[in-house]
Amino acid sequence: MEIALVHDYLTQRGGAERVFEMLCRRFPTADLFTSVYSPEDTVNLGERPVHATYLQNLPGAKNYFRLLAPFYYPAFRSLDLQGYDLILSSTSAFAKSVRKRPDAHHICFCHNVTRFLWDTKTYLRGYREYQAVSPLLEMIFHKLRQWDIDYAQEPDLYIANSTTVARRIEQVYGQPATTIHYPIDDSQFVFSEQKDDFHLVSCRLLSYKRVDIVIEAFNWLGWPLVIMGDGPERQRLEKLAMDNIRFVGHVSDTERMALLARAKMVVVAALEDYGLVPIEANFSGTPVVSYGAGGALDTQVPGLTGVFFSQQTPHSLHQALLEAAAIDWEPQRIRAHALDHFTAAVFFRQVEQLIDQVCESSLDQSA
Repeated sequence: MEIALVHDYLTQRGGAERVFEMLCRRFPTADLFTSVYSPEDTVNLGERPVHATYLQNLPGAKNYFRLLAPFYYPAFRSLDLQGYDLILSSTSAFAKSVRKRPDAHHICFCHNVTRFLWDTKTYLRGYREYQAVSPLLEMIFHKLRQWDIDYAQEPDLYIANSTTVARRIEQVYGQPATTIHYPIDDSQFVFSEQKDDFHLVSCRLLSYKRVDIVIEAFNWLGWPLVIMGDGPERQRLEKLAMDNIRFVGHVSDTERMALLARAKMVVVAALEDYGLVPIEANFSGTPVVSYGAGGALDTQVPGLTGVFFSQQTPHSLHQALLEAAAIDWEPQRIRAHALDHFTAAVFFRQVEQLIDQVCESSLDQSA
């Protein structure tokens, strides 16, 4: 069976890209496709060739890939995937729009509906460029929403990473989705029962991540906080932070794993569609203080792996941090929960069962 793996763009290192990296390892002979590829800025795909669209040749495409939004759908539609029996797309936006031949199968790993189109104000409010040209952008986005719905009918089956995302896929695209919780590569994470005296934030510094409320809560507490990651919000956030808060920017994978393992707790303030960081922390034996909505509800168990806070406010987070500080956490139990639910073996066992069902159903219909 000829398999194609397709991802939106490979120009950054995030949770979606790490899932795609695992798909690539699971299907080592599959051909890889994306819109724009920057190997030095994304996950490690080894020596495997990656087929990019014509957008790859545009000046500045790798650095300003978000500005190419109106051109991604035509670019993915132009990919010739007629020789593939199975297409596995990994997307939070555009890759679901690829075309297949009539007897082939397309399974879409949908990390979310296209967030900048369907939750525009929340997603883009931190970008000054959006504030300046929002009336024009809204005209463009209206057309893109129409395309998004139309092309969302292309996949034969959706796999969602959380019940929250599955519900959104059904509401926006009118398509049912099977929920399979995405795993992490547990072999890449360091477990430690010994914790240092700092809390940790690990995310891209975008406005919807709500790192601002984390900073305000830690300004009040005076506890050491390390913020790992970079993004357009960094300069503003640094101005808000007091001396107990340290920004380390992008770090190597080795340093990132060490920080996750040695942190007293990891703090997640965003409404995440799923969120791999809490699972990564749990694999490292580290509890999580997270906003109690979205994907965290699927991955965290209060009192066992972490603590929820109910509102995205500094006060609500402050109370949760004090609650978490009073708990005698058991790193071995935290890690055991992650091993039972979020390994690649558990994930791919469910995925391959679905692939078999889809292919067998097609054979039965053609018989």
